[in-house]
Amino acid sequence: MATRVKAPHRCVALLRGINVGKAKRMAMADLRALLEGLGHSEVRTLLNSGNAVFTVAGRAPSATRLADDVRQAIVEQLGVDCEVVVKTAGDITEVVAGNPLKDVATDATRLLVALCKPEAQGALQRIAAQPWGDERFVLTPHAAYVWCPHGILESALAKALLKGLGQGGTTRNWATVLKIHALLQRDADPA
Repeated sequence: MATRVKAPHRCVALLRGINVGKAKRMAMADLRALLEGLGHSEVRTLLNSGNAVFTVAGRAPSATRLADDVRQAIVEQLGVDCEVVVKTAGDITEVVAGNPLKDVATDATRLLVALCKPEAQGALQRIAAQPWGDERFVLTPHAAYVWCPHGILESALAKALLKGLGQGGTTRNWATVLKIHALLQRDADPA
């Protein structure tokens, strides 16, 4: 089910595969300007990997429609085609609060969180049903959590996750999810 975004509401756009290697290069200043051009405000980016927090203006469509609009604008204005997932501040709060691996994952850089569109759920359920040895995979209504104790690059589970997601989502490590959550919370608190 698509998350309905209430306006004004804080959201995060998560772009897949941006600024990794030489392909799909994008300046975060350009991404901020693009989101502002779509009528959103209070736009902030985090890191150089396509994480943009913003306030939705006016009567907002679903998170899926927002993601499609941002993706189309990126293609048209920046010449880059990348998957875009939009989550609300509430979604990210639930991802953080609902982490089922917080007692197992001892390194935030080895815990991946997959944030996906509803159509990716079937593929993720098939991954969840497989045995993964000492790696862990937990699928919740808000995200998939993947613990890679030997590192993400060495993880058969992480590779299966990325393949299973296809164009239906993106991943962030736990450290980045916590930074996004903190940014959304800081922006929500009146100063």
